[in-house]
Amino acid sequence: MDVDAASATPRELLIVDDDATFARTLARSFERRGYAVRNASSLDDVEALLADGFAPTHAVVDLKLAGNASGLACVKRLYAHDGDTLIVVLTGFASIATAVEAIKLGACHYLAKPANTDDIIAAFESPEGNTDVQLTERKTSIKTLEWEHIHQTLAEADFNISEAARRLGLHRRTLARKLEKQRVK
Repeated sequence: MDVDAASATPRELLIVDDDATFARTLARSFERRGYAVRNASSLDDVEALLADGFAPTHAVVDLKLAGNASGLACVKRLYAHDGDTLIVVLTGFASIATAVEAIKLGACHYLAKPANTDDIIAAFESPEGNTDVQLTERKTSIKTLEWEHIHQTLAEADFNISEAARRLGLHRRTLARKLEKQRVK
């Protein structure tokens, strides 16, 4: 078990991401910084690790997992297991609706990809938030409003694209094209 020299507390990190290459790269970077790292690619994997006694102090959870599964379920499960676990949600599909839900379910931060190890560590180190964040004067565009509405509907449909398309009155393929076109890189 690795220990943070400054605080003498173990730093056990769980990375929940179905992109094995990204998860492996992120794990190596955190291991070089003194974290003991475990990877999971689904809620079932998270459940198995917790059942085996793994107690992460930190977690990085991808919002969208394989098969349109939601990382929000992993956030909820990790927070229920230990409310002191610092959880950062990473996503290439950022929206206000999913950010709000992630925080309500127990995440301490929500970061849009690409985010590097330094960004994630900075998020872990400031779980209380930052009152100095700059407010913008920019008005929300119609495209942004549409994007937010789509993501709110996706979150309400547990990231089931077919159900979200039905609720939005769109064909499933049309919604899939919109999601791919607007993906945050």
